[in-house]
Amino acid sequence: MFAGCTVALATPFRDGAVDEAALRSWVEWQIEQGTPVISPVGTTGESPTLSHAEHERVISIVVETAAGRAKVMPGTGSNSTAEAVRLTKFAAKAGADGALLVAPYYNRPSQEGLYRHFAVVAESVDLPLVLYNIPGRTGRNVEVDTIERLSRLSTIVAIKEAAGSLDQVSEILVRTDLTVLSGDDSLTLPMLAVGAEGVVSVAANLVPKDVAALVSDFNSGEIGSARERHARLFPLCRELLGLGPNPVPLKAALALLGRGNGELRLPLCPLDAPEIDRLSQALAQYGLRKP
Repeated sequence: MFAGCTVALATPFRDGAVDEAALRSWVEWQIEQGTPVISPVGTTGESPTLSHAEHERVISIVVETAAGRAKVMPGTGSNSTAEAVRLTKFAAKAGADGALLVAPYYNRPSQEGLYRHFAVVAESVDLPLVLYNIPGRTGRNVEVDTIERLSRLSTIVAIKEAAGSLDQVSEILVRTDLTVLSGDDSLTLPMLAVGAEGVVSVAANLVPKDVAALVSDFNSGEIGSARERHARLFPLCRELLGLGPNPVPLKAALALLGRGNGELRLPLCPLDAPEIDRLSQALAQYGLRKP
């Protein structure tokens, strides 16, 4: 149910607070662009810096604003199982269509600990859940054996896979019936080639139609067109995810395009002048702004 293009939505701030008006505007823009799934309060949404009240408020605003015109899949994961259960229950009560559960970070649980964590959350709600495996941020890879065990739980329907291994993606596809989503924009096309069905995209904050078209072209057998779209998107994705920690370059890009003020929360801080120049060149090369 989450195949295709999901936008990993950024969270706008103004004077240190969540900018609720801008958040509603960003959701409306995504809906106007035809984005089928919106995923707020994940890594791109700076969830680690949001208070519990802010996290819940953002979920509520996105669900209310989308009003059924797009699916909403908020991030509700935590390194505390109890907190992940609480947030996921809140998302279900708020009317979300699903929830994205990042693997517990920092405490580096065993594979059995990972299984028990996700299983407890899965058993606590009647809501479609998407696992999120990103060992570069969490410090622990969710191994395929664990993913296969979790796939037997009825509420776990998909995985956002960002381990950077096509072999792992292939093994998940061979051993489970989960919908696999790319967690890395630059790997979307290769992952589609081995059987993934979509992407949770940072770049879709800027060019959702183009990201969606890449997936659609591939699924329609227009492989040449999908390759062309990948080649065009690749330099932009490289800068959005390579110039600094996500979502620092994204928020700078939004500001350059007049769609935000670029405000971040510490410990994230803005790009320096040479990095801004590189980002500006990438945006110009893509045709999003004048050189």
